[in-house]
Amino acid sequence: MPEAWAEGKRGREEGNLGRWLTWVAHQHPQGWACSQCGWTFSAPTLLRDAEAKSAYDRLAAANFAEHDCTKYAQRANPSERESSERDSVAQRARNLIVRGFKPKDAVEITLQEIMFEHRGDPATIEKARVDAEDFLRRVKEGLI
Repeated sequence: MPEAWAEGKRGREEGNLGRWLTWVAHQHPQGWACSQCGWTFSAPTLLRDAEAKSAYDRLAAANFAEHDCTKYAQRANPSERESSERDSVAQRARNLIVRGFKPKDAVEITLQEIMFEHRGDPATIEKARVDAEDFLRRVKEGLI
């Protein structure tokens, strides 16, 4: 395990919250980010080769270990994050619809993404399902 990834565990053991690398797939550009602040390390767009991906991950881990959270904006508090997650089902589905997907397919893909991203959080997954049903209902009624 790279040293930067272990930093979160060490931080919790030392009594502070710690920080860890997290993969951000729902924003553009995609890449690694800090769990506690606005630091990001964007993935190159043409990253295909497994060896290149491994080098990118090592470089991200090294940059993560060196960054100072006080120099970056702090992450949103939990209530703000919950608010943005509520909007994310509809927004993600809209983004897929704009790209040519049918609403039902867009919602299904969005739910699969959320289930993958939050596989350890059944409450978030259930909330996404409820939001998805509401989104489809609004589409059918012509409200969207």
